[in-house]
Amino acid sequence: MDVIEVDGLSKRYGTTLAVDAISFTVPAGATVGLLGGNGAGKTTTIAMLLGLLVPSEGRIRVLGYDMARNRFAALARMNFSSPYVSLPHRLTVTENLRVYGHLYNVAGIERRIRALAAELDLEALLDRPAGQLSAGQKTRVALAKSLINRPELLLLDEPTASLDPDTGDLVRGWLERYRAESGCTILLASHNMSEVERLCSHVLMLKRGRIVDAGSPQQLLERYGRDDLVEVFLDIARNRGRVLDEAAA
Repeated sequence: MDVIEVDGLSKRYGTTLAVDAISFTVPAGATVGLLGGNGAGKTTTIAMLLGLLVPSEGRIRVLGYDMARNRFAALARMNFSSPYVSLPHRLTVTENLRVYGHLYNVAGIERRIRALAAELDLEALLDRPAGQLSAGQKTRVALAKSLINRPELLLLDEPTASLDPDTGDLVRGWLERYRAESGCTILLASHNMSEVERLCSHVLMLKRGRIVDAGSPQQLLERYGRDDLVEVFLDIARNRGRVLDEAAA
């Protein structure tokens, strides 16, 4: 079963084509990476998957639901995390998590908050206003918010940004365990290539709003004759080596 089905998806802002007729699927239980430079269309694609932006063209199905007609049924079973989306600054961490828990009708919300706080090392922060947190602390709280409803689909935009290497490693390990234990499907947008190699079974490479290559991390390394995904990323960004849409032209 494919949890995400995208067909011919485009988004225009005036004369700017931010996403250009992309099509892809994400199978249940997989972690798929969405890679590309700044302005490649990653965040716009995620926003359309969440129903926050209306596509200019194309079709999206999430968890079997047409997002143009029945997005709220899908949204109840998914969640999203980005360190670039701020939580209400005056509310404490507990209050923020409680609000989102009620929005998702989470049963036993206080137990859920305590469990997430223990898992993500947030216990000392629960009574602190969100506006007084460091960037790394805000990132961990945003991740806790995204897991509050035990989502079947998790959309992650730079989930370990601003985290030190130790905490980032702990979060990646937690995501691996959560996916393995719950069967959750994850779509991950990241600039951290080692993170992508560790977490993702499949990668979509975006450039100027188009998917220009795709495959497992190992397939991409072999295709470009590289030892790590950083070099593959640079090859695509700088028009070096093989790029699918150019090769097909």
